[in-house]
Amino acid sequence: MAESEKKLIAVLGPTASGKTALAVALCERLGGEAISCDSMQIYQGMDIATAKPTADEMRGIPHHLIGIVSPDEPFSVAKYCALAEQAIADVRARGRRPVLVGGTGQYYSALVDQLTLLPSEADPAYRAQLQQRALSEGAQTLLEELRRVDPEAAQTIHVNNLGRIIRALEIYHTTGLTKSEQNRRSHAAPPLPVTAICLDARARAGLYDRIDRRVDAMIEAGLVEEARAFLSLPGAATAAQAIGYKELAPYFAGEATLEDCVDRLKQQTRRYAKRQRTWFLRDPRMHVLYIDDYGDAQALTDAAMAIIAADSPEAEPEGNKNDG
Repeated sequence: MAESEKKLIAVLGPTASGKTALAVALCERLGGEAISCDSMQIYQGMDIATAKPTADEMRGIPHHLIGIVSPDEPFSVAKYCALAEQAIADVRARGRRPVLVGGTGQYYSALVDQLTLLPSEADPAYRAQLQQRALSEGAQTLLEELRRVDPEAAQTIHVNNLGRIIRALEIYHTTGLTKSEQNRRSHAAPPLPVTAICLDARARAGLYDRIDRRVDAMIEAGLVEEARAFLSLPGAATAAQAIGYKELAPYFAGEATLEDCVDRLKQQTRRYAKRQRTWFLRDPRMHVLYIDDYGDAQALTDAAMAIIAADSPEAEPEGNKNDG
């Protein structure tokens, strides 16, 4: 079977669940290369906060789409999909197996479901104008404006969700198409054939302990210094939104202790992990592997390999995709 005919493999799940280690192990067994599906690892220099895999963790396996964009460069889901599709094609052209790995659900869904995302460049000046109007006139005024141009989208957005209101108006302003129309056009292509494996933990406390230990390791590795450097850069909007940077900002401003900020970082990371789980586990195609069911990395890799083999095009169809 040609490499291009084999299903894409995806290793997904919440932060600190062990995605990188499993993806590398699968690449070693299958002759694969890893393709990042992480909205922050794509940026240059943001290494500790985004838990970019180290050379030791990569174990010689090529990793793509890591550290390729400047933090001050505008980036979008559409750009990610274009880069990921090219990376997948390049890996397959070399006779290798692409293994998608990461925790950004929006990137994964847009890529695998082949959403045709129309270009929608940001307009900072227009966005600032809307934000100022929200302060002076209220969010309800902007929601009413959205209702006039895109009543379908306005119906689904709460007045308190100012960010979504502004984004919907910005899409219409920059493209001439409403967000609702873009959504309809986006589902034109069939989804990519994929074997998607989601790592999870039956014992939530165990996952949260892994998160806490990861944050402690980040602090020891120099996260405070990295955050200070990035938050001091002009136009550091991306860095300011990264989990691991924004939680430390009060410490740099003298408004909180480092201990309090680190506790806040752990809390926010746990909340992010919960959102990641919700995104991935709602997908009925997802094969779930619970990390606390396996005694070691080899047993987990064996379980993942069994899923990949059973889900291959020449295997018999399976009834239930959820494992564990």
